[in-house]
Amino acid sequence: MLAVMKRNMKNEKGLTLIELLAVVVILGIIAAIAVPSIGGLIDNSKKDAHVANAQQMVNSAKTWVAGNASEIAAGGSKTLSLTDFYTEGLVDNPMKDPDGETYTKGTAGTTDGSYVTITKSATNQYTYEVKLMNGTRGIWVDDPTNELKRANVVPVAGLTAAK
Repeated sequence: MLAVMKRNMKNEKGLTLIELLAVVVILGIIAAIAVPSIGGLIDNSKKDAHVANAQQMVNSAKTWVAGNASEIAAGGSKTLSLTDFYTEGLVDNPMKDPDGETYTKGTAGTTDGSYVTITKSATNQYTYEVKLMNGTRGIWVDDPTNELKRANVVPVAGLTAAK
């Protein structure tokens, strides 16, 4: 009996068509589940990179304030556009956009593109508003100390200040 089983097992040289079809179907199901999940992870990574770039702009603005505090009067404000950041050497030029696009630079000293507005209170406390956008999406936050997060990265058409 054992000899017959060994002989029969030696004659089996591959998978039947049904077994092969079952394997292909199972792999298809796994791929259908995995591909959207991976796409979501990639998009979340890009949003996190946008948030990190916006945080870098705020940190660079804080560095600028440390050396130029006298340029902002108490109760006043100063806007640094992305062009200003490049000119002053505060961030890499160009800042790497995770979507493969180019961030909107804007005109120096204006809010028509990506910028940070620094506001100095009467008690010499500083607040920072950051807006960073490309042609597709961006992030705009009035108080980045609490609000710089992935959920604030939205399409440009729906870009409003998160408070």
